[in-house]
Amino acid sequence: MVTRMSSKGQIVLPGPLRKAHHWKAGTTFTVEEVSNGILLRPATQHPPTRLEDVVGCTGYKGPAKTIAEMDAAVMAEAKRHIR
Repeated sequence: MVTRMSSKGQIVLPGPLRKAHHWKAGTTFTVEEVSNGILLRPATQHPPTRLEDVVGCTGYKGPAKTIAEMDAAVMAEAKRHIR
């Protein structure tokens, strides 16, 4: 498929392509420069994240840890990987 850029910098996506991907007017896209041109893809819209939706997602079931305990655990794990 071939398309042309207008004097305003607008590019029309061919109808068959829009239909195949169910892209409607107002669909937002990200434009990324790559080594051999540009990459155009629909921007993903993530719903807002609420704290109550993600609290407990790690599966930890023990008592709450302090910041100092978490910092110590992170440092211990980092040191373990350095060896």
